[in-house]
Amino acid sequence: MAAGRTEAQDHPPENGFTPLEHPVPRLLPHIDGLVLPSLGGFGKHQKQLVVLTWIPALFIGFSQFSDYFLLAQPNGTCVRPLTNDSNWTSAAPPLTGGAPALQLKVNGTEGGTAPRGVRRRRRRRGGVLCDCKEWRLELHTGLSQNVVTKWNLVCDSAWKVHIAKFSLLVGSIFGYLVMGVMADWFGRHPVLILSVLFMLVFGLSVAFSVNVTMFSTLRFFEGFCLAGLALSLYVLRIELCLPAWRFSMTMVASFLMVAGQLLMPGVAALCRNWPDRDDWQVLQIVIISPFVLMLPYVWLFPESLRWLLATQHYRRSKTMMLRIAKKNQVNMTTEPNGVLAELEQELHKKPQPTCIVKMMSTRNLWKNIVVLCVNSLTGYGIHHCFARSMMDPEAQPTALCHADYYTMAGIAVATCLAVCPAVGLMGRRGGLLTFMIITALASLLQLGLLNLIGKYSLRHDIVLRDTLNRKFSVAFSIIGMFSSHAVSTLSIFFCAEITPTVIRGGGLGLVLASAGFGMLTAPIMELHNQKGYFLHHVIFACCTLLCIICLLLLPEPRGQPLPESLADGETFTRQTLLHPGEQHLLLAKTDGDYSRVHDTPLHLTTTGGATVAAATALAAVPASYALATGGEVIGNRAIANGV
Repeated sequence: MAAGRTEAQDHPPENGFTPLEHPVPRLLPHIDGLVLPSLGGFGKHQKQLVVLTWIPALFIGFSQFSDYFLLAQPNGTCVRPLTNDSNWTSAAPPLTGGAPALQLKVNGTEGGTAPRGVRRRRRRRGGVLCDCKEWRLELHTGLSQNVVTKWNLVCDSAWKVHIAKFSLLVGSIFGYLVMGVMADWFGRHPVLILSVLFMLVFGLSVAFSVNVTMFSTLRFFEGFCLAGLALSLYVLRIELCLPAWRFSMTMVASFLMVAGQLLMPGVAALCRNWPDRDDWQVLQIVIISPFVLMLPYVWLFPESLRWLLATQHYRRSKTMMLRIAKKNQVNMTTEPNGVLAELEQELHKKPQPTCIVKMMSTRNLWKNIVVLCVNSLTGYGIHHCFARSMMDPEAQPTALCHADYYTMAGIAVATCLAVCPAVGLMGRRGGLLTFMIITALASLLQLGLLNLIGKYSLRHDIVLRDTLNRKFSVAFSIIGMFSSHAVSTLSIFFCAEITPTVIRGGGLGLVLASAGFGMLTAPIMELHNQKGYFLHHVIFACCTLLCIICLLLLPEPRGQPLPESLADGETFTRQTLLHPGEQHLLLAKTDGDYSRVHDTPLHLTTTGGATVAAATALAAVPASYALATGGEVIGNRAIANGV
């Protein structure tokens, strides 16, 4: 594909069209094909840096799934009710969110008859019994106390829990957008170091929050820094690898993030019952403190060579290339390609960073990124729909908590294991299209088939009908969660491969921010107590059908070099179905005589070119046809205009 791009750039501009960029150097733009192989390929230096990008992936997994423990809904028992001889118990599942569904205990017996005044209050309060002076809250997520139990965020204060969940996700969305632009303008390394420093500051400050408002505000900035950290590491990892290594190195990092999700309950159990601090404070300190290990990255991790060359930082590029060649034990003095010699000739040029806004001036690139944004949004949004359908409302809170959490973690592991052979067999576009089709089928069958079972069959056997509905719902939910997780993972990786280096941070930030919007639908639905859940699922099911059509327009980046400039991104398009030698078969054969038709002079293209073309075309057709269609009138008008 690199050869194809070179030929496209050698042609002169047609009809005054100016290309997006003018890559004067012939060797430096071909980083995957010439520059990196001349430095030892994917050598010892690159492998060491990729390993350094894997280590923080485990800590990022801890932070991303900390909400399941810091903000888990507890089981509550009212120890001081407003009426005598009654005890109210909350049985809300910790992972489902929403307002606690309160059950009534009268005289120690669950399900007894409530006093008349209590029943009247229940009707006035919409079925939620929250008239209590003092609660006893119990957690079943490894901690004995968290943010909810610390400040009694139940009943009338339950909405503050959802605001706290919003804060981390909204902070991540803004972080992806802002840090992505900064990574393209200032470099990947400064964004990485700034994210680590402020992650330590805001993350540790969260543990010392004095109220829920301070907790939510600091969590916003923690999410902002976490997004910058994850994005910069992802981009650096992609840009270090040759085409054959990109996907496998990325999937190792995904496995480590899933490992963080699996280990999180054990970490929470180790933070239980500390003498001087609350459990949630200890847990927050434990998951943030390992980022101290990234402080030496200031000296250990260099800037991306690919970004330096793409933005014409040639002086810094020369120093880094010599360092890489030395670590990979490559003698640059005998380098046959002449990359270093060409670099010497370009040292006088000034750096030219590019902003993501220039993407709007392209013809194909912005469409590809928009398609992947919609895919990422749909994948994460419908994932919550399947997770909500999988939950059993009749299960015990403790069992539901552990079952749902480990089920989601197990599905994530299975997804990573299945994506690797699927992409190796079908490619990026084929794998993404396959998983999107599976997601659409699981969603449509869950929405339609279950209603058909209840409407047209087993109308008399209600128990068997409900049992079948429940089993089918769980089965389709697991399949849908599996495939939607794969869609989200592949959409992000797809964007990193087809977006040019000069705007890769901004493009990847857009796709990751879209994923954040998809994840944001979960706490929004919980805040509204799952109202409109069915419509929510229907909308995302329709989006899957739209994505299936749009995915056919994307190129296949497997085995191809990464695009470096906007011009490279424009030529990175889907291959045609016909071979170049077969395109003439589509042209219709005509017997007309076009010998008198000549090309329009270039100097007349802006002054009367359209009139000359009309007059020439009229001269080429038979006179009888021209007279029949009023050709003489048009020709006279053309002559009258001075042509």
